[in-house]
Amino acid sequence: MKAVVFPGQGSQFTGMGRDLYEQQPAARRLMDQANEILGFRLTDVMFTGSEEDLRRTDVTQPAIFLHSVALAATLPDLRPDMVAGHSLGEFSALVAAQVLKFEDALQLVARRAQAMQAACQEQPGTMAAILGLDDDTTVRICQEITQAGNVVVAANFNCPGQLVISGSQRGIELACEQLKAAGAKRALPLPVGGAFHSPLMQSAEAALAQAIERTQFAAGLCAVYQNVDAAPHRDPDEIRQNLVRQLTAPVRWTQSVQRMVQDGATEFVECGPGKVLLGLVKKIAPEAAGSSAAG
Repeated sequence: MKAVVFPGQGSQFTGMGRDLYEQQPAARRLMDQANEILGFRLTDVMFTGSEEDLRRTDVTQPAIFLHSVALAATLPDLRPDMVAGHSLGEFSALVAAQVLKFEDALQLVARRAQAMQAACQEQPGTMAAILGLDDDTTVRICQEITQAGNVVVAANFNCPGQLVISGSQRGIELACEQLKAAGAKRALPLPVGGAFHSPLMQSAEAALAQAIERTQFAAGLCAVYQNVDAAPHRDPDEIRQNLVRQLTAPVRWTQSVQRMVQDGATEFVECGPGKVLLGLVKKIAPEAAGSSAAG
């Protein structure tokens, strides 16, 4: 069985999608439509913007979503048996499973990005990657620091031995010190604009919930393995609720890949910019075949 997976924030690069736009009419149509829906030329930023331009949350998220969905539109043989996306990538997965129409998903992604940008300004925070330490130890130390008054939580369970934490600046500083003392090989602060997938995103959750409530969701053509519980979903109401919860809950990517393999996935295809997810899949499920549809 084929699992198609879609990347999230961090996979962007200058020039992303330009070849697709120039060489694939189906991709060009979607990209032109996206510019019209958004009210600005996102493709200009994707093709020629600086790294700094592309790092802005309100640009990055629509750009990665658009690249992934436009690429999928050029691959008629993609035909997934199951789909998943890492954080933002879940919206691309929902389009691939025909739960959301492209135009509706793009508007939700834009609203999500704006809400997250606003939450970052209201509640400043950051993130760090923790390498070479077991998940249980990382979670326990984060809980102890939070209980003492500085918010820090496990945000992305990416693969065994690689977990991203999220929280206040002081919470992250304390966690990095204590996690290194507990045996982490590295604790690397990440160049991000806020504390994604943490309680500091609560205001963004409320804003996204309103937009999702107004959007039509359909039953999926295939199962969507969602970040919040690493379980397969087709029911529109369940998918809605999980999308909202995703902003303040951790991304359970390790568990999602394990569950997809358990449910029969033997081949993983990454569809979008870069090959980050394939690298994680190889560490989580080395027995599964992997290929990239990066464009």
